[in-house]
Amino acid sequence: MKTLLTRTPCIGVCSTTSVGDRVCRGCKRYAFEVIRWNGYQNEEKASVLRRIEALTVQIMQDKLHIASELLLKEGMFRLRLPINVSLSPYCWVNTLLQKAPLEQLDLADFGIAVAPAYAHLGARALADVIDSELLLLCDAHFERYYQRVDSFS
Repeated sequence: MKTLLTRTPCIGVCSTTSVGDRVCRGCKRYAFEVIRWNGYQNEEKASVLRRIEALTVQIMQDKLHIASELLLKEGMFRLRLPINVSLSPYCWVNTLLQKAPLEQLDLADFGIAVAPAYAHLGARALADVIDSELLLLCDAHFERYYQRVDSFS
């Protein structure tokens, strides 16, 4: 029986190990998840990826609409960007915004329509807004569910 490996969501800019952040600015995993990742079972890794996916989709759906998943997939392959087909296409868009050369990027070429409230932003500015909001949401999620509060000390 073949075992399916769950790949790391790392994008090569880990701020948990280099700066000491509790949420990685790159992949949005928590510091303890980055450290323990290689020891996690596939189910644990999948759980982390599902959480990041849910938070990513929550942020992205407000700003973008994927008009053509096929154009998005073709564009990702053209740029040789990774696609995790088990995750929402909004996660693919997030990868595109993190890894593609944004100066000349036209999201319409990838089948992506930008919401009117964000249409005035270029790809770089939109990527910065999304990344900032996603990092804030991940940090709030960490505080809500993982931060140890010692109120009895």
